[in-house]
Formats: sequence, structure tokens, C-alpha cells
Amino acid sequence: MELESNADRKFALPVDSEHKATEFRVYSASAPHMRSFHLSWVSFFSCFVSTFAAPPLLPIIRDNLDLTATDIGNAGIAAVSGAVFARIAMGTACDLFGPRLASSALILLTAPAVFLTAISNSAISFLLVRFFTGFSLATFVSTQFWMSSMFSANVVGTANGIAGGWGNLGGGAAQLIMPLVFSLIHKIGATEFTAWRIAFFIPALFQALSAYAVFFLGQDMPDGNYAQLHKSGEKHKDNMSDVLYHAVTNYRGWILALTYGYCFGVELTVDNIIAQYFFDSFHVNLHTAGIIAASFGLANLFSRPGGGILSDIVAKRFGMRGRLWALWIVQTIGGLLCVLLGKVESLSGSIVVMLVFSVFCQAACGLTFGVVPFVSRRYVFHLVFVLLLKVYFT
Repeated sequence: MELESNADRKFALPVDSEHKATEFRVYSASAPHMRSFHLSWVSFFSCFVSTFAAPPLLPIIRDNLDLTATDIGNAGIAAVSGAVFARIAMGTACDLFGPRLASSALILLTAPAVFLTAISNSAISFLLVRFFTGFSLATFVSTQFWMSSMFSANVVGTANGIAGGWGNLGGGAAQLIMPLVFSLIHKIGATEFTAWRIAFFIPALFQALSAYAVFFLGQDMPDGNYAQLHKSGEKHKDNMSDVLYHAVTNYRGWILALTYGYCFGVELTVDNIIAQYFFDSFHVNLHTAGIIAASFGLANLFSRPGGGILSDIVAKRFGMRGRLWALWIVQTIGGLLCVLLGKVESLSGSIVVMLVFSVFCQAACGLTFGVVPFVSRRYVFHLVFVLLLKVYFT
């Protein structure tokens, strides 16, 4: 089927000369702009749930598998380390094949690792399944790539912030979902050591279904999928060596890598340890620790989107300088609160500081991706490097 000419294309949202939407209507599911938005954040959400399904159940898992504190720490590092390697490949895949095919393929390929968590029987096997499950977090790259391809400069910060923030909600949702699923299975009659294994089938199935949704319902760009656009000549087909060269030599990408490591890297670290921290340090039960931990990740409902929206607001008056200053101020406050969190010794005080810290930490992530789309107009692959340093903060 032939593509419509650019002049004949009609969209539900107002668009610019590149057919990128100039408005963001969160309650709409119109194709291709808003449908791509909802597919991207839901699929990323499913991957976050899968990757962080283990931490809220660690008190049970560690007893079953005889895990030491070192084993648990190594597994947490493995989960986010896998994402670093996958994101390098994902960035290239998005530039060459489009975000729809790249993300759906990765989500489907990593779903078996989530299923296999149920048969882990040692520290090594547990580390390996967390490592390969963590590859799915590379869908963050396709999410931000997709939004930058669909939305114009005046709303791209908002689109990136909300898509990334709602996807990151999966980390908080996992802290709630997994203890509840575990408790339900346990009450039905399964032993504790069996119940946690069965519970992993829920995030695994959710992740697999989201992959099919992206593939069959998604669209790479406003004017069509990459394969169609390459065939029609409407889109230049990039060479992989050119993509890599422009990514590696863009110093702005490396600066943002360091910046992002100090916000999202810290967020991932907290997601990995916060439930266990409250369980061990304040002797709350597993369900209570999960609720407390969930409140950190669930702040992404508004905090990261808020960062993206703030970036667009200040840009209207102060331009790029406004985006950068807002990022610096919010990230600095988040850093100070992170230090304070380590100093507080009471349960109530720790919860309050953690909640305020989560808002600034996650808002800084949204503000970062209010800047990223402007670093390179053609080679969006550079945004992968914004993620590389996060692993050092686990």
C-alpha cells in the first residue's frame, strides 16, 4: 500500500512542518502521536515491573536461595548493568530500524528471563536472570526516541517527561504488586518458597503482551514506519558507522551522561534496596516495607512529568538557558536531600525525606530529557550515552 503524500496527510493533532504534534493531549489515543505515547509508556512500565519484581520479595528469596548481602548487591548491579549494554544496541537499532521494531523485539526477547526467575535455585542463577531481565530497561531509549520523533520542540519535554515518568512508575508498582500477588498465592495454599516463584509469571506475561501491542499497533514516525519510509525514499537510511561516530564525538551527550547518572542512577539504586532497607533497619513487615518503597517509585506519576513540563515552561521565556538552569537547581536540591536521607535515623523522618527526595530526583530526570532532543537533530542515538554512567551508582 502506498503512503499518502505529505500534503495529503491528516492528523488528529495539530502538527508542524515535520508532522510532529505541536500539542500534547494525554487523554487522547489518536494515531499516530498519542497512540505511540501510550504504547511507549505502558511497554516501558511493564519492563520496569519485571526488572524490579525481585527487590520487594528479597526477604523471602534470600532465605530460599541462601543469598548473602554480597549476592543481593551483585544481583542488583547485574540488573542495571545489563541495561547499559542493551541501551547501546537499542540506540543503534532505533536509528536504523525504528523504535517500534526495536522495542517490541527487545521486550519479547527478555520476557523468558522473567519466566525463568521462577526456577532460580542458586545465587548465580538469580544473578543471571536479573542481568538478562535488566536488558528490557533499554526500552527507555526507544521511549524517549519515539517521543522525540512524534512531538515538536514546544511539547517534547512534556511528552518525554510523562512517558518516562509513567514508565518508571513500574518500579514503584512492583513494590506493591509483587507482595500482594505473593500473599494471595500463599493464602491459596502454596508455601512461601513456592509462592514467590509463581508470582513472577504475572510480570512476565504482562511484558510479553506489551511487546505484541507495540509491534502490531505502533508506528515509528508520523508519516509511517521506517521500512516504508526507506522504501519510498522519504527517509534517509543511515549507516551504522555514521550513527556511532556522531554519537561518540558529541561531547554534550557525555556531559548529560554524567548529569543523568546522578539522578536516574540514584533512582535505580534506591529502587533496588529501599524495601530491604526499611525491612532490616526499622523492622517493619514485608507488606509495609513494600508500601513505603512503592511511594518512592510512584512519585514518578507527577515528579518526572513535572520536570519535563517545567523544562518546556522555562524554555518559553528563557530558551535553552532556562532548561539548563532549572535542571541544575532541581538536581542540586535532590543531591542535598539524598545526603540528608542517609543522616535521618527515625522511621517517620526517613519516609518524609525519602518522599521529598524522590520528587526532586525524578524531576531532574524529566528535566534532563527536556534537553536531550536538542543535542542532535539527526542522530538521536546520542541519548543512549546519557544512560551509561548510571550503573556506577548501584
